[in-house]
Amino acid sequence: MTLVSVLIVAAALISIGFYGALSQQSFVMLLMGLELMLNGAILAIMGFWSFSLGGMPQGQLLAIIVMAVMAVEMAIGFALVVAVYRKRQADTTENLATLKH
Repeated sequence: MTLVSVLIVAAALISIGFYGALSQQSFVMLLMGLELMLNGAILAIMGFWSFSLGGMPQGQLLAIIVMAVMAVEMAIGFALVVAVYRKRQADTTENLATLKH
């Protein structure tokens, strides 16, 4: 594999995630789109790391940190989804008129 092919796959993941985050109305699908975008970013970072540094551990550490941030983001996101569903019985973004109340 070359760096160009890795970056093409990363760009595809980011663009699919961006489309999924903007086009879906379900909270879970929105979070999945955000996760796809983060996975594409990790793949691009790992591609640059692998082809430029030749295996130095700094790139691996950055990937582990981004994965930890992804896990925290998903936990907070699903907690917010559960809280909104319990309060308003809304499972899509269209069912929420405003978040003031």
